[in-house]
Amino acid sequence: MTRLIPVLVLLLLLPFGAAGQEPAFDTAALVVETASGAHAFTVEMAVSPRQRERGLQYRESLAADSGMLFDFGFDRVASMWMKNTLISLDMVFIDRWGRVVTIARDTPPRSLDIISSRRPVRAVLELNAGTATAIGLKTGDRVRHGMFEN
Repeated sequence: MTRLIPVLVLLLLLPFGAAGQEPAFDTAALVVETASGAHAFTVEMAVSPRQRERGLQYRESLAADSGMLFDFGFDRVASMWMKNTLISLDMVFIDRWGRVVTIARDTPPRSLDIISSRRPVRAVLELNAGTATAIGLKTGDRVRHGMFEN
Protein backbone atom coordinates (compact mmCIF):
# COMPACT_ATOMS: atom_id res chain seq x y z
CA MET A 1 0.00 0.00 0.00
CA THR A 2 2.81 2.45 0.81
CA ARG A 3 4.17 1.98 -2.72
CA LEU A 4 0.79 2.96 -4.18
CA ILE A 5 0.56 6.30 -2.38
CA PRO A 6 3.13 8.13 -4.58
CA VAL A 7 1.46 6.73 -7.71
CA LEU A 8 -1.99 7.84 -6.52
CA VAL A 9 -0.71 11.32 -5.70
CA LEU A 10 0.85 11.59 -9.16
CA LEU A 11 -2.34 10.46 -10.86
CA LEU A 12 -4.37 13.00 -8.90
CA LEU A 13 -2.05 15.82 -9.95
CA LEU A 14 -1.85 14.98 -13.66
CA PRO A 15 -5.11 16.65 -14.70
CA PHE A 16 -3.94 19.92 -13.18
CA GLY A 17 -0.49 19.93 -14.79
CA ALA A 18 2.86 20.09 -13.11
CA ALA A 19 3.75 23.24 -11.22
CA GLY A 20 5.26 25.75 -13.61
CA GLN A 21 4.19 23.76 -16.66
CA GLU A 22 3.41 26.04 -19.55
CA PRO A 23 -0.15 25.91 -20.90
CA ALA A 24 -0.60 25.09 -24.58
CA PHE A 25 -1.10 28.10 -26.85
CA ASP A 26 -2.75 28.08 -30.28
CA THR A 27 -1.03 30.20 -32.90
CA ALA A 28 -2.48 32.61 -35.44
CA ALA A 29 -1.37 35.00 -38.15
CA LEU A 30 -1.51 38.71 -37.43
CA VAL A 31 -0.56 41.76 -39.50
CA VAL A 32 0.52 45.13 -38.14
CA GLU A 33 -0.01 47.99 -40.61
CA THR A 34 2.25 51.01 -40.24
CA ALA A 35 3.46 53.80 -42.54
CA SER A 36 6.38 51.51 -43.44
CA GLY A 37 4.02 48.74 -44.67
CA ALA A 38 2.36 45.54 -43.53
CA HIS A 39 4.34 43.44 -41.04
CA ALA A 40 3.33 39.79 -40.56
CA PHE A 41 3.73 37.96 -37.27
CA THR A 42 2.81 34.54 -35.95
CA VAL A 43 1.38 35.00 -32.48
CA GLU A 44 0.54 32.65 -29.66
CA MET A 45 -2.99 33.27 -28.42
CA ALA A 46 -3.43 33.89 -24.68
CA VAL A 47 -7.20 33.64 -24.28
CA SER A 48 -7.85 31.64 -21.11
CA PRO A 49 -7.13 33.05 -17.65
CA ARG A 50 -4.34 30.49 -17.20
CA GLN A 51 -2.75 31.40 -20.54
CA ARG A 52 -2.99 35.14 -19.85
CA GLU A 53 -1.48 34.62 -16.39
CA ARG A 54 1.47 32.68 -17.82
CA GLY A 55 2.09 34.80 -20.91
CA LEU A 56 5.74 34.88 -21.95
CA GLN A 57 7.11 34.29 -18.46
CA TYR A 58 10.26 32.16 -18.17
CA ARG A 59 10.98 32.35 -21.91
CA GLU A 60 14.60 32.98 -22.78
CA SER A 61 13.94 34.11 -26.34
CA LEU A 62 11.24 34.96 -28.85
CA ALA A 63 11.57 34.63 -32.63
CA ALA A 64 11.77 37.96 -34.46
CA ASP A 65 8.52 37.40 -36.36
CA SER A 66 6.50 36.09 -33.42
CA GLY A 67 4.73 37.37 -30.35
CA MET A 68 1.81 36.77 -28.03
CA LEU A 69 -1.68 38.24 -28.34
CA PHE A 70 -3.65 38.53 -25.09
CA ASP A 71 -7.40 38.51 -25.82
CA PHE A 72 -9.50 39.83 -22.91
CA GLY A 73 -12.79 39.07 -24.72
CA PHE A 74 -14.17 42.55 -23.99
CA ASP A 75 -12.91 46.11 -23.65
CA ARG A 76 -11.23 47.00 -20.36
CA VAL A 77 -8.31 48.99 -19.01
CA ALA A 78 -5.49 46.45 -19.15
CA SER A 79 -2.66 46.26 -16.66
CA MET A 80 0.41 44.12 -17.30
CA TRP A 81 3.75 43.50 -15.62
CA MET A 82 7.02 41.75 -16.40
CA LYS A 83 7.33 39.52 -13.32
CA ASN A 84 9.28 36.38 -14.26
CA THR A 85 9.60 37.60 -17.86
CA LEU A 86 13.23 37.14 -18.83
CA ILE A 87 13.25 39.13 -22.09
CA SER A 88 12.45 42.77 -22.76
CA LEU A 89 9.22 43.28 -24.69
CA ASP A 90 7.19 45.91 -26.51
CA MET A 91 3.57 45.88 -25.34
CA VAL A 92 1.03 47.11 -27.87
CA PHE A 93 -2.42 47.90 -26.44
CA ILE A 94 -5.16 47.51 -29.06
CA ASP A 95 -8.86 48.47 -29.06
CA ARG A 96 -11.65 46.28 -30.44
CA TRP A 97 -11.34 47.88 -33.88
CA GLY A 98 -7.68 46.89 -34.11
CA ARG A 99 -6.32 50.39 -33.54
CA VAL A 100 -3.17 50.85 -31.49
CA VAL A 101 -4.08 52.81 -28.34
CA THR A 102 -0.84 52.76 -26.34
CA ILE A 103 2.67 51.37 -26.83
CA ALA A 104 4.99 50.45 -23.96
CA ARG A 105 8.43 50.10 -25.54
CA ASP A 106 11.40 48.16 -24.19
CA THR A 107 9.76 47.03 -20.95
CA PRO A 108 12.38 45.92 -18.40
CA PRO A 109 12.57 42.18 -17.66
CA ARG A 110 11.41 40.97 -14.22
CA SER A 111 9.91 44.35 -13.32
CA LEU A 112 6.92 44.53 -10.99
CA ASP A 113 5.98 47.98 -12.31
CA ILE A 114 2.43 48.10 -13.65
CA ILE A 115 2.14 48.90 -17.36
CA SER A 116 -1.34 50.21 -18.14
CA SER A 117 -3.28 50.81 -21.34
CA ARG A 118 -4.79 53.92 -19.66
CA ARG A 119 -7.86 53.42 -21.90
CA PRO A 120 -10.13 50.43 -22.53
CA VAL A 121 -8.60 47.89 -24.91
CA ARG A 122 -9.57 44.48 -26.21
CA ALA A 123 -6.06 43.04 -26.44
CA VAL A 124 -2.34 43.38 -25.82
CA LEU A 125 0.25 42.29 -28.37
CA GLU A 126 3.69 41.47 -26.95
CA LEU A 127 6.64 41.58 -29.34
CA ASN A 128 10.41 41.56 -28.89
CA ALA A 129 11.69 44.86 -27.53
CA GLY A 130 12.64 47.20 -30.35
CA THR A 131 10.14 45.74 -32.83
CA ALA A 132 7.67 48.63 -32.48
CA THR A 133 10.43 51.12 -33.25
CA ALA A 134 11.86 49.00 -36.09
CA ILE A 135 8.51 48.85 -37.92
CA GLY A 136 7.63 52.48 -37.13
CA LEU A 137 4.59 51.59 -35.02
CA LYS A 138 2.58 54.56 -33.77
CA THR A 139 -0.65 55.15 -31.89
CA GLY A 140 -3.53 54.88 -34.37
CA ASP A 141 -1.87 52.23 -36.56
CA ARG A 142 -3.89 49.07 -37.32
CA VAL A 143 -3.53 45.46 -36.26
CA ARG A 144 -5.36 42.93 -38.46
CA HIS A 145 -6.59 39.74 -36.83
CA GLY A 146 -9.94 37.93 -36.75
CA MET A 147 -10.70 39.06 -33.18
CA PHE A 148 -10.84 42.73 -34.15
CA GLU A 149 -13.76 44.47 -35.84
CA ASN A 150 -11.76 45.64 -38.87
